[in-house]
Amino acid sequence: MKKDILEFGIKRKNAKRRDGGCCIVLDPKTKKFAVYKHPKSNALCLFGGGFDEGENEKDGCLRELVEESGLVDFSYLEKIDKVVCHYFNRNKEVFRVAEATCFLVILKSLKREKTKLENHENGFEFVWATYDEVFNAWKNNNENNDYDHWVYFLEKSKQRLEELGHI
Repeated sequence: MKKDILEFGIKRKNAKRRDGGCCIVLDPKTKKFAVYKHPKSNALCLFGGGFDEGENEKDGCLRELVEESGLVDFSYLEKIDKVVCHYFNRNKEVFRVAEATCFLVILKSLKREKTKLENHENGFEFVWATYDEVFNAWKNNNENNDYDHWVYFLEKSKQRLEELGHI
């Protein structure tokens, strides 16, 4: 792992490496964020996942967003940051360590196509949530520090959205 990027979460000896990314997605009309409710825990989660072999960060993050959410009409895209994170992957039920990249996505419209969910993603419930709903859900259910990197990405995205005049 690179030493020049921020690191979040609790290091675990049995963690499996899988680099990937996620997207913070804003509907500028409602000022709400696209997330999904996890089918087992009801946790609010970002759309994202592991990168395919040879896939760059931007393409990987957008592919995961489109596959999992169906959202396809974007007006703005910006890389927020890349961090090292240690967390429990609820979908695959394994501890992970990853270099995770986050992109801020502002929607042009709510146009959605059919999702392409993998078996472990069945049951994802697409929801819209306010910044406070997402932030509080993560901060209040973060006893194992699994959401630390998402909280960081959300806070940085909020700051950028304020600079852009969207919230």
